[in-house]
Amino acid sequence: MKITGNTAAEIFERIRLLVRSGQLRPGDSLPPVRELALNLDVNRNTVAAAYKRLVAAGIAATQGRLGTVIRGDEVLGEQEGTPHATPLIDLAGGNPNPDWLPDPAAALASQRRPPRLYGAPLMNPELEAYGRAWLSPDCPAGPAIDLTHGAVDAVERLLAAYLAPGDRVAVEDPCFLSSINTLRTAGFEAIGVPIDGQGMRADALEAALEQGAQAVIITPRAHNPTGCSLGASRAKALRAVLARHPHVLVIVDDHFALLAQAPYHDVIPKNAQRWALVRSLSKALGPDLRLAFVASDARTSNRLRLRLAGGTSWVSHILQDIAQACLLDSRNRQIKGAREDYARRRQQLAEALRGENIATPAADGLNLWLPLATDGGRIAGDLARHGWLVRAGEAFGVGGPARGLRVTISTLTPEQARRFAADLRGALGRAG
Repeated sequence: MKITGNTAAEIFERIRLLVRSGQLRPGDSLPPVRELALNLDVNRNTVAAAYKRLVAAGIAATQGRLGTVIRGDEVLGEQEGTPHATPLIDLAGGNPNPDWLPDPAAALASQRRPPRLYGAPLMNPELEAYGRAWLSPDCPAGPAIDLTHGAVDAVERLLAAYLAPGDRVAVEDPCFLSSINTLRTAGFEAIGVPIDGQGMRADALEAALEQGAQAVIITPRAHNPTGCSLGASRAKALRAVLARHPHVLVIVDDHFALLAQAPYHDVIPKNAQRWALVRSLSKALGPDLRLAFVASDARTSNRLRLRLAGGTSWVSHILQDIAQACLLDSRNRQIKGAREDYARRRQQLAEALRGENIATPAADGLNLWLPLATDGGRIAGDLARHGWLVRAGEAFGVGGPARGLRVTISTLTPEQARRFAADLRGALGRAG
């Protein structure tokens, strides 16, 4: 096997041929840029351009200090939910409680509208007004408002609007499973930014941006998996860091906004050139009503709308009608009831764990995070033998495995909370 070529195009074509012929296999490392440039007697920029094209074509992937490697077929990573039938009590799925989700048929019946055809506005006017009133106070002045197929769809489209495969994206570590999968499949390099009880650390974000991150995804409250939320001082510190890097794309994923107990604290600096605030309806209205409002600067909105053009991938107006009926109910009793119920269930589990001398961080959201000093998979396996299905934390790690358990509380009863706490204490004891 020999890599040849005098131009970036020739080097690219030679490596592609080596991959197609099986002489280069998934996981094989390509020579460092400097080394191959010396061997071929070409400028390093020529080799770098060839490697960048290989990454963009999905043939290779950048692995940070490990260099550039040949990609294999993508393997589906861990997903939210538990699709298989299980006799275990499911505390792993990350799902909302079905009892708090609306009846789509009843909501749709209250909206008597003619069919919408090609050329119709992308968003129902009433829904756009709702989103503008909800998001505008938490954004730089004069945001544009758009609607996507949920928060994950919004993040994926926003990244694709500005970034190229191989670009670096700063994310919380541990990180939301869907964000990890989105970055991996799009060919972006995730830079893990450590978090604490107040969310993403400002000093660590600064370091990630200094490493060349072109975008950052920040969860301001109910972080998944840990449940932490930004306080005012932490948000201010992050805003100051981002103000020193105004070219970076700032995506604020406020996915739990409708149900959050914690207040919202803004991290988008006034001088940010590319930014978006995303608020999903999925946790409150259910995964089938996977819609998200996106507030952004005008340029970002224009790029987003090019990917949401009518007739290709607009958000169904039928889904919009259902969401509109649920959101514009003046009483919003179902959303208010869900918010209070989830807070109560989190508190019940936290108290049961404290009764077993197991400390838990303060949290918002549908989950509690239990930090561990040992392998989460081992503890999860022990709990499964006692009838509990929980999510081991390792899958949420970016820079390395995340040690912990994520426990979904949305349907957990007080009696189950007490039993789970006792069984977890036993599992921790057996693990030594």
